[in-house]
Amino acid sequence: MNLLLLSNSSSDAGYLVHALDWIRPLVPAPAAGPAVFVPFAGVTRTWDAYEALVAQAMAPLGCELRSLHRAADARAELARAALVIVGGGNTFNLLHHVRRLGLLEPLRARVRDHGLPYLGWSAGANLACPTIRTTNDMPIIDPAGFDALGLVPWQINAHYTDAHPPGHRGETRRQRLAEFCQVNPDTPVLGLPEGTGLRIEGAAASLLGHADAYLFRGQSAPQALPPGRLELPV
Repeated sequence: MNLLLLSNSSSDAGYLVHALDWIRPLVPAPAAGPAVFVPFAGVTRTWDAYEALVAQAMAPLGCELRSLHRAADARAELARAALVIVGGGNTFNLLHHVRRLGLLEPLRARVRDHGLPYLGWSAGANLACPTIRTTNDMPIIDPAGFDALGLVPWQINAHYTDAHPPGHRGETRRQRLAEFCQVNPDTPVLGLPEGTGLRIEGAAASLLGHADAYLFRGQSAPQALPPGRLELPV
């Protein structure tokens, strides 16, 4: 497989700017076919506006972008894709529309079995996991099940932080992920801080960026994973 799973898209440098060098190897040659954008995680941002934002961000890479929300036949459009880009937003909304259009299985097959490059950030990274149960999002819509693409055998928690503002009485992210691992002891979770990403090439996984990721598993204390090659199953 050929995956790039990002924690976030925006940064002080601009939209996707911090990740452009990571994205560049995934961008197809013009003759290979278009990059197909999946905008369905957008809720307060319209899909038209989301398409325009991502197209502008990808323009320096010479990437032709087509958004699935404009396609008369979304499955046929996906079949022509040379790159699929799945944007962030609300993961429940994303999965709802991917499932509604009958795209979950075709997308899984094209990426996992036929090597279609996959770029996803935030909700788009969550969609690559076995389920969406470690998203940070509110379940604003019923996606008819939590099962996702299962491109990787572990869960991701994007935008990971253990911040706990003074006076805040709610649980930290670490406590919430510990709850997941208590109930699902055999399913690891990777906490990806801002500015990091996971690069999957075949059976190799690497952490990109300048911050440690955190591996949660069972009742063990979270394990810090420095940038570089990760000893994780793919």
